This record gives sequence, structure tokens and C-alpha cells, in this order.
Amino acid sequence: MNTSATLLPAVVRPTVEDRHWPSSDHCAAPVLELLDALGWAIAETPEANVHATSPDGGVYVGWLPEDPSAWTRDIVWRIQVLPADGEVWIQEFGIHTPSEAVAGFLAALVTHSSR
Repeated sequence: MNTSATLLPAVVRPTVEDRHWPSSDHCAAPVLELLDALGWAIAETPEANVHATSPDGGVYVGWLPEDPSAWTRDIVWRIQVLPADGEVWIQEFGIHTPSEAVAGFLAALVTHSSR
């Protein structure tokens, strides 16, 4: 079968100028919107820190912009996972990590846990 090139879909490749790499805007919205949509329990403190727990209690996410102990470690995000069949592990992200990247990490974590 011989197909004309005009009938094939065009391959679209973004140019370098079209790419947008996320940068930190110090906004927790992408992560908190994801966790809220997933039905996680979310609690805000008077100091403007936010704590979230997965429905099964196996994952904790902290947005800690006003936590002095987080400042000393140069972090603003703390994720702690308690697997049912393993050891607790922690992932922390610094203040310059875009919240979209943290949301992507959590989306991959949630996707993996549902397998």
C-alpha cells in the first residue's frame, strides 16, 4: 500500500523556544490540588504550614514554608512513605524545587501504589 505523505498526520515537535521548564514560584497549589482531588486529609496550621495524609494513612506530605527545622535542612516539602511491607522512606525537596515537579513525583508515587 502506498500512502501519500499529505494524508499522514504531521509530526509535531516543539521548538526549543516553545519549551517551558517549570521554575519555583513558591506556591503549593499544584500539589495541594492534586492531593485534594485524590481525597487526602489536608490540615493547615496557623503558621501557614500544610500537612496531608493519604486515605490509607501510608503517606504523609508536608508543605513546610514556616517550619524552622525545615529551614535548617533547606527543605520546604517532606514526603514520608510507610509501606505495608517495608521500611519507612523519606523524600524531601528544597525551596527551589518547582511544585509541579513535586506534584509529578506524587502522581507517579500514587500511580505505582495502585498497581
